[in-house]
Amino acid sequence: MLIVESLVDGKRMPTYARDKIVSLGDVSMFTEDDDVSLSEVLTKLGAKEGLKPASIDAKKADNEELRSFFAAVLPNFDRERVYPSDIRKLVTWYNVLIGAGITDFTVEEEEAQLEEQKVKADDSANQKKAAQKTQAKTQKKTVGAAAKTGVGAKKG
Repeated sequence: MLIVESLVDGKRMPTYARDKIVSLGDVSMFTEDDDVSLSEVLTKLGAKEGLKPASIDAKKADNEELRSFFAAVLPNFDRERVYPSDIRKLVTWYNVLIGAGITDFTVEEEEAQLEEQKVKADDSANQKKAAQKTQAKTQKKTVGAAAKTGVGAKKG
């Protein structure tokens, strides 16, 4: 289970395995070249709009207005694979983030790397503990077997 907090009203709620959750850091936009991360697109949109709410009303704008608005942000976007609904979502997400006071859209690669290293370290520590337990069990069996057979035991 994961606890999420709404940027709109600040309410916290649980999400479960059956809920589909996607981090905005994992989203990218299609271009004619390579895909562009959403953080880069949001940064460009923020630069265009001066880190203020978008100048276009995503709900009321028609498809052509949305495409021309987005072309000013990302000129080489793939016009066949980026739908007007995608641009509406982008503008909505941007406005929510700006409304919540979030203006730094860069993904902290160092933070992600540190988290990955922590997970690897935890896995390594768990594997080391498991190996130590296995080794201890093996030693107990060896000592027990030696005591039964008298091998390695001192005679007094």
